[in-house]
Amino acid sequence: MTPPLSAAEDLQEQRQKKETQASSNIVAKISQIADNHLTIIRNISTGLALAGVVLLARSIKLTSKFGSALEIPAEFIEKNVRLRGRVHHVTEKGLEVEHVPISVPVISSLLRQRRSDALLLVRLAGVEVTEDGRAWLKQQIKPTQIVWFKLLSREESSLDCLVMANMGGVFRTCLNEELLGQGFGKTVPVSGLHYQSRLYWKVHKRLLKAELKAQKKGRGLWKERDIWKQMIDNFNSYRIVKHLKKLFKRV
Repeated sequence: MTPPLSAAEDLQEQRQKKETQASSNIVAKISQIADNHLTIIRNISTGLALAGVVLLARSIKLTSKFGSALEIPAEFIEKNVRLRGRVHHVTEKGLEVEHVPISVPVISSLLRQRRSDALLLVRLAGVEVTEDGRAWLKQQIKPTQIVWFKLLSREESSLDCLVMANMGGVFRTCLNEELLGQGFGKTVPVSGLHYQSRLYWKVHKRLLKAELKAQKKGRGLWKERDIWKQMIDNFNSYRIVKHLKKLFKRV
């Protein structure tokens, strides 16, 4: 049989129980504070990360809408960045395109987007477009159709680009090559690129290949030249011309 505790021992036991309970309460409070602070720290970390992404997007102009060629960073031109936009008009100078920037969820809403009705003047690099070529573009490119344009060079307020569009197939069509392949233009030096650069000859070679295809098949302006040549040959075959040639030879 356990002997009864003395008054001193009983008092000591009660004191130990109170200390244990107090320790448990302190641990619980510390845990609660830690959890609350952890939530705050997580929110701060998330906020800092989001702010960092926003600053990065601003610094590289990831979601910026360009209203003129001069607003496009020089690095975009040097690295031949591909942009997208909606075609509004086909003119003698080129395509008037409304730039459509990249849309990033959350970030795009945080950044203030400048609304601009200004249009970029996009020229088909390395191509001298004929009147028939412009008419063809107006038929093929629907109003507000999305196109992608690869930046090659910039000259004052215009951009020389390789322009790609969805013409109904699986893959996008390069309008520069398609125009030349249909005989609706001639190849010209790619403005703004040094003729000894690798990019210049890479682009120029592609365009020359497309033009040669049109020449071989007698398409577009090459077909017109064939008809004119045929008319000259027919004219030279007339008897009267033959007689005139004989007379000139005798004289």
